[in-house]
Amino acid sequence: MGKYLVLQTDFGLGDGAVSAMYGVAHMVSDDITIDDLTHEIPPYDIWAASYRLYQTVKYWPKGTVFVSVIDPGVGSTRRSIAAKTSSGHYIITPDNGSLTHILHYQGIDEIRTIDEIKSRLPHSEESHTFHGRDIYAYNGARLASGEIDFAELGPVVSAETIETLPIIEASIKQQILEGSIDVLDIRFGSLWTNIPLAFLKQADIQHDDQLQVTIFHQGKKVYQNIMKFAKSFADVNIGEPLVYVNSLVNIGVAVNQDSFSKLYHIGTGTDWTIQLRKAPKIIFE
Repeated sequence: MGKYLVLQTDFGLGDGAVSAMYGVAHMVSDDITIDDLTHEIPPYDIWAASYRLYQTVKYWPKGTVFVSVIDPGVGSTRRSIAAKTSSGHYIITPDNGSLTHILHYQGIDEIRTIDEIKSRLPHSEESHTFHGRDIYAYNGARLASGEIDFAELGPVVSAETIETLPIIEASIKQQILEGSIDVLDIRFGSLWTNIPLAFLKQADIQHDDQLQVTIFHQGKKVYQNIMKFAKSFADVNIGEPLVYVNSLVNIGVAVNQDSFSKLYHIGTGTDWTIQLRKAPKIIFE
């Protein structure tokens, strides 16, 4: 166990909620290092929470404990669970789909349920709306510090019983690449797809090739353009669109020094799909 505890929520930093989670973790142990994945997940956006875990978890040392609290069902019958990933990390989260991308793309070795009555911050029994503090941060700190081991969190449950969100598989057919727009590079408005670089190589698409990019919302075409498959943003002019390889080695679509999402009103999730193909050559006479 690396004694790292990493927190993700949709709480923002406008009040004391995140600080209270830090405080509870430090009351459990001052020997752990607490850090933040993000606290800016859009409110109730379980899909974004799931993706950010997938984006981040594998880059932390094995044994790191992640606590993810995007929990619109807090206080209901939804379960609290802890997962040991195939990469050797731990995630404590509500059972509401937050493990979707980790389970699908990286794998989970074991899942356990947490008893929300017994395994919680002492004297918090009358509170039913802040499990992020009372159950998740508390148990995350206990696990990260070594006060308890993973098996002590609760009984094993099958991965088939946990909640998951629908995922659209990327595909390649007749040199046409299709996938979903999973998430934004938030600050810059670039689109991150689930189309892997390997598909471009399979379609013999090289850097500097011109690609036809078509975006659909619920099956309706909302955008189409021809743009360069660039190595970096500097390979195109300011304000020019491009296709590039993002940090997860999947395909992204962007505008150099502008927000593609805002310019063209493009969203994310399984309602938003994208198609790439080599653009036909245009000969000017």
